[in-house]
Amino acid sequence: MTSEAVAPLPLKQHSQTYAPGLMVKVRDELWLVTSVTQSVDGYLLKVRGLSDYVRDTTASFYTALDDIEVFDPAKVEVVPDRSPGYRTTRLWLETTLRQTPVPLYQEELSVADQMLMDPLDYQLTAVRKALSDDNLRPRVLIADAVGLGKTLEIGMILSELIRRGRGERILVVTPKHIMEQFQQEMWSRFAIPLVRLDSAGIQRVQRILPASRNPFTYFPRVIVSMDTLKSGKYRAYLEKVRWDAVVMDEIHNATNVGTHNNELARTLAPTTEALLLASATPHNGDPESFKEILRLLDPTAVMPDGTIDQNAVARLLIRRHRHSEEVASVVGEQWAERKDPVNIPVEASNEENAVAAELEQTWINNNPAPDRLFPWTLIKAFLSSPAALAETIQNRLRNPKVDSAQRQALERLAALNAEVTRENSNKYAALVNYLQDIGVARGSDTRVVVFSERVATLHWLQRNLTTDLKLGNDQVQVMHGGLSDEEQMRLVDEFKREDSKLRVLVTGDVASEGVNLHTMCHNLVHYDIPWSLIRIQQRNGRVDRYGQTEPPQIAALLLDTKQGGYVGELHVLTKLINRENEAHALLGDVGSLIGKHTVTGEEEEIRKVIQNQLAFEEVVKSPEEIVNEQAETEADLIDFWMSGFGLQDDETSVPGSPQSPAATTSLYPSEIAYLEDALNEAFHAAPEKPLSAGGVQFQLHPNGVAELEPPEDLRRRLEVLPQDYLADRKVREHFQLATNHAVGNEILRKARTGHDGSTWPKAHFLGPLHPVTDWATDRALAALSAGQITAIEGDVPMPTVLLMATLTNKRGQVVSRAFVTVAGGMLPQTIEDPIAWLRGVGLTEQAINPGTLTLPENTQELIAQSVQAASNQLQPMMAAARSHAQERIGHWSARAQDWEDAKAGVQTTVRVGRSANLIEQEKSLITSLEPDRELIRPLVLVLPNTQEH
Repeated sequence: MTSEAVAPLPLKQHSQTYAPGLMVKVRDELWLVTSVTQSVDGYLLKVRGLSDYVRDTTASFYTALDDIEVFDPAKVEVVPDRSPGYRTTRLWLETTLRQTPVPLYQEELSVADQMLMDPLDYQLTAVRKALSDDNLRPRVLIADAVGLGKTLEIGMILSELIRRGRGERILVVTPKHIMEQFQQEMWSRFAIPLVRLDSAGIQRVQRILPASRNPFTYFPRVIVSMDTLKSGKYRAYLEKVRWDAVVMDEIHNATNVGTHNNELARTLAPTTEALLLASATPHNGDPESFKEILRLLDPTAVMPDGTIDQNAVARLLIRRHRHSEEVASVVGEQWAERKDPVNIPVEASNEENAVAAELEQTWINNNPAPDRLFPWTLIKAFLSSPAALAETIQNRLRNPKVDSAQRQALERLAALNAEVTRENSNKYAALVNYLQDIGVARGSDTRVVVFSERVATLHWLQRNLTTDLKLGNDQVQVMHGGLSDEEQMRLVDEFKREDSKLRVLVTGDVASEGVNLHTMCHNLVHYDIPWSLIRIQQRNGRVDRYGQTEPPQIAALLLDTKQGGYVGELHVLTKLINRENEAHALLGDVGSLIGKHTVTGEEEEIRKVIQNQLAFEEVVKSPEEIVNEQAETEADLIDFWMSGFGLQDDETSVPGSPQSPAATTSLYPSEIAYLEDALNEAFHAAPEKPLSAGGVQFQLHPNGVAELEPPEDLRRRLEVLPQDYLADRKVREHFQLATNHAVGNEILRKARTGHDGSTWPKAHFLGPLHPVTDWATDRALAALSAGQITAIEGDVPMPTVLLMATLTNKRGQVVSRAFVTVAGGMLPQTIEDPIAWLRGVGLTEQAINPGTLTLPENTQELIAQSVQAASNQLQPMMAAARSHAQERIGHWSARAQDWEDAKAGVQTTVRVGRSANLIEQEKSLITSLEPDRELIRPLVLVLPNTQEH
């Protein structure tokens, strides 16, 4: 099977459909369904044990493998709540509401804005757009400019998908050097654990699994590098796995058709419901590259004749930059404006001038090599360092096809180059002087990133800077793409840490994409200057980004030779550095200035300027020109969106769906209060007594940090957490929790700088998706017998039942959710906020349980009547929800039909055929999204108070 035609996975037909909240009997035990996911030949049900033997456990069952008996949710047994303050009822209701997915397209965010971050308005806008019902599925390109926080936006989207029951299985694909950084962000801020399958991680998995086992079915949430996945072995595994969400970072590395990276992207795109692609520079100059991204997201976005549906671009694209109005108004002091660049002109030494003269006279004017570009390879190597030029010359001399004339010229150049040393290289001396001026020294805290394109230069700089700055070997280190993924991640991690001795990170352009280096560093030096605005911007973005509180300083060394012209840097590259800075201030992006949108494309144009074939202003537009230009034709569309102006929402999108209101509050004042109640309930402790016996050690300190010693069943759950985190923080033995944002942010800040020995936070933020809370509530509610709900006393005039209704599609996903109270078994009322209603009847932290409640004799009849009354009450709302869901599906079907109609008059190509196959596959998805089952569940019976409190 190839990625050109991934076969649709067959879906077993079931007379029974499944939904969260149903009680089922499997293997002679009773279970509560907490989530439903479509699998290869049926459904995967996640369940929590209800009957005695399985009470403290969770499990997963496949409908294709197990006989599953579903119980009528209306036939519940009502039991009086005897717990202090109605603790059992509060836990049951809070947990039930949290574990029931919110509707797929609910406009209100449920958890994203409660995570450990400062959710900015423009980031929340991106989350809402990704989840909007304008898209049949959450599939977007996050193309925000460098430094705006694309990773945080991805984390918020994934959090919301998890809360909506759409994020059980997640695959994240990144460049190898940012895997740990991404993994840290997802766990530390969002409590989303990703198993990192780097080289060490894969070896660990292979030791655990049989050779025939697919590693991507073993872990539900995985992060892996693109380099690892593009091998044929893993691609075969991937074709057989379905995901709820796939994230591909730096997607511009996978847009060239025919490459391994592109084949990987094509393999993954059809296997997932949600697809999040991210890149600050996703367009490589070829319009087909952008169309390739659109086809990955939605095959109907590019018509058969190759034209782009502009409404699709607005629907699928998220693009802002540093100076977009919605960004500039909120980043404030959390993103200090960079200082004007420091351009350091360096007059070449006699030895450097001799090499430059030889390059011009022999290699530019009388090129002895058969290939016209090799002289420019020599020039770029010379402008990098004598070590880089020596390496280039030696590599060429090893080529047996080099004739005697060329060999003599190379040997003559090598001899001149050998005379350039650290002692007489004025460019190197200027670097040393600059680093000393900004305070880099053995006892100083000042850190700097030094960029160069050539690996030989990196090592040459490391050796010499260590000597001339009198630094230790561990204070100057080299990073480049040839290092292992573990070594690259180690260097990035170390450079962020306050306790690290590393002061000078000498790096190649492997660090120019995705890596955050601004935590402890505010200085960056271009030792050699890329002939590309995009690369300059990418480099600068490592320290010039959101979260940088000190104005970053960018410096560039510019060699001025007597030759000037072709060999000197000064006249062209000074303009290039300044033009990038101007574009940063006015546009926030440089992609449209040259218009090639790739590093290699821009380098080719700048080489023409250096050769005097074109003037600089002909090749590199001014930012003012870009602002004044307008997109006049579809051919200009790519430049239009890349400049970040004017994109509007799709005016033809389906109107917003009738929304079930989301609970605006919780029954608990804080996450820690919820956790404490669960622990007290699970381990039979009174609220006023410390938990020191009964199976768990727990303590909440006055500084807002809680400590927990995990019992064995919790330790088993924690095994999916990042292995580095488990090892560094020893959480299997001792788990610390930050119980509020202020404490969590301060501990995370210290971790980001390695303040206490690790970049993993010492106390993990207790957010709304935390696995410790899930474990505690599972333990607490295991005591509630199968098929039971509680009864409490409250401020109601007659016995009143609170019920929850859900409408699910054939995939088991919640399409709509509503709440109804029924008084006396016959007076239904739809309520907007169940939490407010429960608090209004007295179920608060101050509730007193007299313990004298007696159930009415007609309790079971009352429940049955209430279910029927609620069903009648909700029919109009459910009908509207069904109608909207079908309208949205119809809207997609109309787009697909338009595409099919357009195909009739176009010659079928490989691309058109592939899109047609994908559209045909998506038609089978459409049927599974149709509303299928209404489920009404009684949640609690509230009886009138029998005494004054």
